Amino acid sequence: MDGTGPMTPHRTECRDWFIRLLKDEHRHSLFELGCGTGVEGLDFVRAGLHYTGVDLSEESIQSARAKGLDASVASGRSLPFADATFPAVWTMGTLLHVPNAVIHDVVRELVRVSAPGAPIAVGLWSGDDEEVLNPEDHDEPRRFLSRRSDDDVRRIFGAHGDVEHFETWPEGTGAESGTGAGQRTQHYQFLVLRTPSGPPN
Repeated sequence: MDGTGPMTPHRTECRDWFIRLLKDEHRHSLFELGCGTGVEGLDFVRAGLHYTGVDLSEESIQSARAKGLDASVASGRSLPFADATFPAVWTMGTLLHVPNAVIHDVVRELVRVSAPGAPIAVGLWSGDDEEVLNPEDHDEPRRFLSRRSDDDVRRIFGAHGDVEHFETWPEGTGAESGTGAGQRTQHYQFLVLRTPSGPPN
């Protein structure tokens, strides 16, 4: 999905910063897990990156393809790509919907399809380590949410590589922060996981 709310200025800044990182490291392509309708995919293409996206929603993938993007339906638990295919990965909001019982499986898959030493950028909404059906969804089935504390996020991703960048920020209340009426205190979490470099040649 395209994240849980509009692209706020700080998240846009993080995306632009990540694009600069990729260019500085001469990384020319990027994979996105949870590409939704391809809104950010277009931004990556405009930045000169070769782009590949996947999403669980057939409808969203049709919209992404209509924009000219290389996008397909796939699950993060079983990605249809060979090992070390991509020099970089981007996933914003998607892992919020992955249960703790399988989160390591999904992160392991992201690392598998990433090149050694690749940066994986992840965005999440914080929480008190709780798994709930979103009480603010009006339509059934309500979305599953696994909200994780900063410490838990660092622990989960740190088990798969080096968390070399981690920052958080509040994004207000109401629609901007994805809280509906704003009853929940939360912040956005943005990290970059650097995959293991692998054994020397």
